[in-house]
Parts: sequence; structure tokens; C-alpha cells
Amino acid sequence: MTHSASPRRILCFGEMLLRFSPNQHELLLQSPALTVRPGGAEANVAVSLAQFGAPTGLATVLPDNVLGRAARDEVRRHGVDTSTVLFKAGRMGLYFLTPGAVRRPSEVLYDRAGSAFVEHVHTAFDWDALLDGVEWLHASGVTPATGPNGSSAAVALIDAAARLGVKVSYDGNFRGKLWEQWDGDPPRVLGRMLSGATLAFADDRDFGLVLRTRFDDADPAVRRREAAKAAFDAFPRLQRIACTLRVQDSVADQALSAVMLTRDGGRIVETQADALHMAGVVDRVGGGDAFASGVLFGLWSGWSDQQALDFGLAAAGLKHSVPGDFNMFSADQVRAAMGDNGFDIRR
Repeated sequence: MTHSASPRRILCFGEMLLRFSPNQHELLLQSPALTVRPGGAEANVAVSLAQFGAPTGLATVLPDNVLGRAARDEVRRHGVDTSTVLFKAGRMGLYFLTPGAVRRPSEVLYDRAGSAFVEHVHTAFDWDALLDGVEWLHASGVTPATGPNGSSAAVALIDAAARLGVKVSYDGNFRGKLWEQWDGDPPRVLGRMLSGATLAFADDRDFGLVLRTRFDDADPAVRRREAAKAAFDAFPRLQRIACTLRVQDSVADQALSAVMLTRDGGRIVETQADALHMAGVVDRVGGGDAFASGVLFGLWSGWSDQQALDFGLAAAGLKHSVPGDFNMFSADQVRAAMGDNGFDIRR
């Protein structure tokens, strides 16, 4: 598996955040120490793609202060092109993560209202100029959830991408806590985004929300197929749907598998990736972004659907082994994790 020689770029669009977490197994402010790490769904994907070797840029708006420049520098040092990172007046978006343990789930508290991104994203960019030379655009449902400006920007950018023939990778990433903070219309806005998508990282719940219906068969495989058929019928540009399937015995003991459903004329082709069994999960935040980046890298590289899906799942598995939002592994390291001797000490 080698990537193509295409010089055309992948662009990720969305808000960068700073993540604050307490010490291992502590509740928020149980002790005064908090660890600060950069994050944000689209920045996570950009960093991972750059680590894999794809020419990747991040388009975002950051505050014109030391926090914004530090966030920019973090993605830049991982190889991401930051020439489309803009600085505006405002604050840095934050989120607080209380990691789960045993039977207690992780919990996220957002503090991003009034951020530089939220205030300026709808007027900061010339969409056509931003997409010049871009082969793939990656965006997600997080951006429109941030408010009217984010919704306007996300729809306008994807409309421009569809008009210019740029392939769109869309991650559902539904954020109910953000949508609840304002009078938004998730089905309408996310449906507009999906109408321009070529590739969707989404499951039956995402499509049920957008299509204002329910897929409630007891068999999850049947739900996925029914949802995929409805999505392919509703969104003619959509060619592939991929999602992970997670089984959790506890916060630290999980199994992750993946599936891709592809439009093939009048039928749907389903591609499966075998489950990864993960004991002692370190940090699952960013696992979905690692999966998306792996699949997208494979498709950008011209691999088969099976190769792209297997690579994406392996990347997601590796992400669960390190703290923080970013997936820190190269393509060679992901390939090594896909081999039979992935647990041997490398000397």
C-alpha cells in the first residue's frame, strides 16, 4: 500500500480547542492540577493525515493571543499546513474532559461560546479561494453545532466544494450539548452538509436524525443497511459510508470493529474489518477521528475499500493507547500494528 503521487491537498475545516483534564482517575477539580492538550475533531484528523504523509492543511480561526498561536504551533509541528489558520479577536474555545474509569463513563463540559472561531468563522474566508488546489475537504457536524455562524459557514463551504468538484469527507459527530445551547435545526443543517458529501462517517442514528425517521430493527446490521439505503437514496453524491462498532465491557476494556457500505449501482456492497479487542484503554477521545483519517488516507491513496477500512481501524486502535486527542502514529507504525507481531518489543 503506497500513496499516490497526487500533489492535491486534503483540507480539514473546524475549530481547534484546548482540552483540560484532571489527573488520571480523578474527577474534575478533585485536585487543583489540570493537564492542557490541543484538540478538536478536524484538527485531530489533520494531524493524523499529516503523520501518515498526506499533504494536509487546517482551516480554522484562532484568537489573536498567546493561546491561539500556541494551538497553531502544535498542529504545525506535526506537519500540518497552517497557512489557512486565521487569527481574530476573541477567546480560545475550551473543553473539560473528566476521563471515565471502571463503570463510570467519561464526561465532557464545553466552554467555547464567544470563541474567535464562533464569532468570525462565517466571514473569515473566501470559500472558493480556500478550496483552490484541494482534492478532499474534511468537515464535521461539530462546526454547525457551535451556533448560527458555524452553521452558515459549514453549509457555505460544502456547497462551494460540491460546486467546484472537491470531494467531501463528512463526519457526523453529533454534539447534542452544543445544539441544546441555541435554537438550531440539526436535521436541516446536517442534511445540507450531507447533500454535498462523497464519504460519510455516520451510522443509523446520524441518518435517522437527518432524515427524521427511525431505524429500529433489533439487529444492528439490518439497521445499518436500512439507513445506508435511505441515505444513498436521499443524497445522490454520497458514495461511501463508514462507521465503527464499539462493544464495551468497561471503560478500559472494549472491542472495536468497522464497516463500510458502498453504493454500487442499485445495490449496496458491505465491507467488514475484524474486531480489535482492547484491554487497558488509555484514552478513547479522538479514536473516531483517527479512524476517519485512516480511511480517508486510504481512499486518497487509491487503496481498495478493504485496505482503507483495515488501515482506519488499526489507526483507531493505536489512538486508544495514548493520552490526548491527537493520533501520533505514522503510516508505517499503523501497518506494523496490523501485522501478527505487533506486541513484540522493537529493539
